[in-house]
Amino acid sequence: MGSCGGFQRLSSPFTTYVIFIVLMTLLKYCNAMIVLEQWKERTRDHHHHHGDNDDSAGSTVLRSKCDLFEGRWVYDETYPLYKDSSCPFIEQEFDCPKNGRPDSFYQKYRWQPNACSLPRYRGQDLLRELKGKKILFVGDSLSLNQWQSLICMLHVAALNSKYTLHRVGDLSTFTLPEYEISVMLSRNAFLVDIEKEKIGTVLKLDSIENGNSWKGYNVIIFNTWHWWLHKGHQQPWEYIQVGNKIEKDMNRLDAFREAIRTWSKWVDSNVNPNITKVFFQSTSPTHYNGEEWNGTSSSTCKGQSRPIGGSRYSTGPPQAEVIVKQVLGQMAKPVSLLDITTLSQLRRDGHPSVYGIYGGRENDCSHWCVPGVPDTWNQLLLAMLVNK
Repeated sequence: MGSCGGFQRLSSPFTTYVIFIVLMTLLKYCNAMIVLEQWKERTRDHHHHHGDNDDSAGSTVLRSKCDLFEGRWVYDETYPLYKDSSCPFIEQEFDCPKNGRPDSFYQKYRWQPNACSLPRYRGQDLLRELKGKKILFVGDSLSLNQWQSLICMLHVAALNSKYTLHRVGDLSTFTLPEYEISVMLSRNAFLVDIEKEKIGTVLKLDSIENGNSWKGYNVIIFNTWHWWLHKGHQQPWEYIQVGNKIEKDMNRLDAFREAIRTWSKWVDSNVNPNITKVFFQSTSPTHYNGEEWNGTSSSTCKGQSRPIGGSRYSTGPPQAEVIVKQVLGQMAKPVSLLDITTLSQLRRDGHPSVYGIYGGRENDCSHWCVPGVPDTWNQLLLAMLVNK
C-alpha cells in the first residue's frame, strides 16, 4: 500500500470494514502530508535567514516579490568563487592577496537576500546565459572593478578555453571565442562629453556624442559618480557647461543630476530594449569615515576584516543614488538598477586598504579586492539577466 490510491474489493464484510478504517486513516495521513508540504513551500523563503548554515542558496528559483538587494552577508566556507591565482589578469590595485593582505575572511561571505534565494553561482550558468552576447561596461574605475571580476569568473568557468585580452585607448576587450562572448570596458568617468577647447577642458552636461560608441551591444552596464566630487588636481576639467552657459564650477549634485538626465535621454532615443538590456550600477560606497558604522572618526576600512551585521547602514543611501532612482523612474525605456549600494555599504572589510597598488603609502577605501564584493555584483547581474 505504497500510495494514496485505490484498494482491491474483497467479499468479506469484516475485511472490507478493516480496509475501510485503514483507508480513512491513510487518507487523513496523506491530506496531512499535503498540507505540510504546502506549508513548507510557503515558509521556505521566510525562515532561512534565521541561521547562517542554511542551504537555501542552493535553490535555482527566484520567488515572486523578491528584492535581491535587501539582505545580509553570511559566512560561507565554499567562497570565494575562484582563487586570485586562477585569474592571471587581475589588476594590481585589486589583487589584495598578492599585495600581502594576510586575512581571507573578506572572501568568505555570501550575499543572502531576506525574502528569497539568490541562485548558487555556477560557472556553466554564466557561460550559457552570456553565450553569443556582447557586453559593455561604461564607467569609471568601479566599472573596471566589476569588469575585472566578470572576466575572471568567465575565465575560470571556461578554464580550458582560449581567450583574448587587449586594450586600445580607453576600450578594454576580453573574448571567449569558443562561446562567442565578448566583454568590453569603456573607461568613462562622467558618461557625458568632456572636451578640450580653446578656453581649456570643458565638461558638457547636456552633450553625449561619445554615446555613438555604445551602440550594438546586447548588455550595457553604466556607472558614474566618484569623479563628480573631485576637486583640485584630481578634477579633470576646468570649466563646466550647460547649454550656452559656461562656468568655473557649480553644485556637484546638480551637475550630476543634469548629466544623468542627458544620459537617460540618450538611452530613450537610441536603445532598442528587444536587442539591448540596459543596467545602471548604483553608487559604490567608500569607507573612509568610521562614524558611518558607529565607529569613530579615526576609523577607516584599514584593518577591517568582517562585514557590518544586519541589513541596514546607519547613514542610508547617498544622495547620488536618490537622484539615479528619480531619473530612472521617469524614463520611457526600461533600465534595471543594479542596486549594489546598501549591500556594499555593509562591506567595510572588502577594500584593498593598504594592500592596493601603492602598498602602505595609501589607504584605498574606494575600490574592492578581487575576488571579493564585485563577484556578488556580477552574481546579481546574472540573476537579473536569467530572470529578465
